[in-house]
Amino acid sequence: MSIDNPDLRYLCQRCGNCCRWPGDVIVTEQEVEAIAAHVGMATDDFVQQYTRLSANRQHLSLIDNADGSCHFLEGVNSCRIQPVKPAQCSGFPNQWKFPGWREVCEAIEVTEP
Repeated sequence: MSIDNPDLRYLCQRCGNCCRWPGDVIVTEQEVEAIAAHVGMATDDFVQQYTRLSANRQHLSLIDNADGSCHFLEGVNSCRIQPVKPAQCSGFPNQWKFPGWREVCEAIEVTEP
């Protein structure tokens, strides 16, 4: 929601642009377990192969590709872990936003009654 207009929300168009933005995608223990099960891996193996320590060294983050895009992004806008994607991903752009997000995000503004 917008601080200026609490009734304004954004409807994701699944453009995938946020998935190509470099940075940390923080995952909780429960999210790691769900993603590992979804991709058919043991949790410990998933942690070793697909996570890293976040920039602030306090959390696990999903690994990214050399270009900064999410490792689980396929093609232009398909998420390999869509049914179990982290809350950070599903909350964008309504619960949080990164600087410059509006220049890349194709979400449509909607006003809720």
